[in-house]
Amino acid sequence: MYISRLFNSLNVSMQAQYMTELLELNEKTKEYGLVLTPRDVELMMAARNEVLHSYGRVELSIEVTKALIEVFSASSFIQQENYVDTLNELHEIFYDLKNETEDRISDMKLLHRMKDMFEEDCEGSLGLLKSRLEEYAEEFRRELQKNESLFEGENDYWDLKI
Repeated sequence: MYISRLFNSLNVSMQAQYMTELLELNEKTKEYGLVLTPRDVELMMAARNEVLHSYGRVELSIEVTKALIEVFSASSFIQQENYVDTLNELHEIFYDLKNETEDRISDMKLLHRMKDMFEEDCEGSLGLLKSRLEEYAEEFRRELQKNESLFEGENDYWDLKI
């Protein structure tokens, strides 16, 4: 009984901390005309948690969310009217890509790849970004499989020599 109250109070405390951290990013993003309200943050965190759950992922911090906001806020394709919806979709794309690349690419490298493609190849189209990143993930997996099979072949060779 007391443990559940403790966990609940910790959760409420963490949510308040996350809210504060994300709202503080408004100082950086307002120069691009992008600002999150407390309600926006609540909705975004709920959408993020749903995405994490749907992909079977656990995140113990909001560092990815903060980095996503910082990396994408400078985009000329994101406007205040679509800011929260775009962030929600970017969360979905990011975690899908993390799963598809088996967590073998660092978060920041992945975010910057997404941003480069979003800006250059996709000209702000989230649908096109998702499609291009699916192709990227498929190519990544093929290369990974190729490299692993080459490495396994080396091990087989050395096993035969011994």
